[in-house]
Amino acid sequence: MPRILVLSKRQYTNKDLIDDRFGRLREIPLALSRRGYDVEGLCLSYTLKPEGRFQDEGVLWQSFNLSLLKLPKFIKYINTANRIAQKSDLIWACSDSIYGIIGFFIARRHNIPLVFDLYDNFEYFFFGRLPLIKQLYFLSLRKCAAVTCVSAPLAERIIVIRRRSNITVIENAVRTDIFKPMDKKGCRQFLGLPERGTFIGTAGAIHRNRGIETLFEAFQHLKVKIPDLHLVLAGRWDAGVPRSQDERIHYLGELPLEKVPFVFNSLDLGVICNLDNEFGRYCFPQKAHEITACHVSFIAANVGSMARFLSNTPHRLFQPGNAESLMQSIIFNLQNHTPIPSRQPTWNEMAQKMEMVIQNAIYPSDYGDNTLR
Repeated sequence: MPRILVLSKRQYTNKDLIDDRFGRLREIPLALSRRGYDVEGLCLSYTLKPEGRFQDEGVLWQSFNLSLLKLPKFIKYINTANRIAQKSDLIWACSDSIYGIIGFFIARRHNIPLVFDLYDNFEYFFFGRLPLIKQLYFLSLRKCAAVTCVSAPLAERIIVIRRRSNITVIENAVRTDIFKPMDKKGCRQFLGLPERGTFIGTAGAIHRNRGIETLFEAFQHLKVKIPDLHLVLAGRWDAGVPRSQDERIHYLGELPLEKVPFVFNSLDLGVICNLDNEFGRYCFPQKAHEITACHVSFIAANVGSMARFLSNTPHRLFQPGNAESLMQSIIFNLQNHTPIPSRQPTWNEMAQKMEMVIQNAIYPSDYGDNTLR
């Protein structure tokens, strides 16, 4: 079976690839290894972490720390990637624009295909905003063998940059062994929440660019109309968002992945906030699949992939940044709350789609020669 080199950063979406064994950048390589591929990954940590080799079932990861005082480690990362690429059949670059750029030059040097995976709109990230990096990022997107994107809106954006259409949408999936229906009362007890009451909430980044302040504003009005209403929040709280001392706002902190299902199962209604910005238009909130897997009803901002995902149930959508619209949606859906009937994609299924992309890149047929020139 083909040998795949993965290039990634270590921390993403407020999780650690090695420590937390979380999400897309861990699950897709792992699922490919279970399908027989020889997968080796290199990751850069922007904070001080144990370095070296880490075995995650069939995937061998090597981690390097990067800081202003440790720029030689960045060179070592590139040299190690270059050495492994000599005996690899394909590079899978992910997590940020810089890794696609590194993958592009190394793949071109060794005449092997590059598959560039976008779990988010990298133009919105720090590196993607830098003039030279942005130009090289666009070049990598145009010249790589294939691109995979987390959402259809993001794929449509990349088609404009790439100037050709061989882009595959591979959504985030969900671990149904963790995210599943659980007893609501038991979950509230486990989290130290009141057992009685009406609970709305969310888990994830508590950040202004996600429109979280709209939720706070809506809650302040709704708690008067709904006396037993509580707001539950979990995730990293950005310093730019003021803290509330309201006793009916329950902040649970940053939780490990295995505790997040307790949050969703404690709710009467989940809320997915976003704004109509470069992030909200192109992301696919993984929590949408996670909440649905818990058989909990949720509403979401009417922007990007969520506008399409919930297009058949428009009552579950609210206008981004509009507290009045959010209030109306919360009230209606609390009165008419039913789980969203949807089968959740698994990481193995997403890996099957990725395998087709990889096979077409390594063994081009109708697609022509996919190696970098």
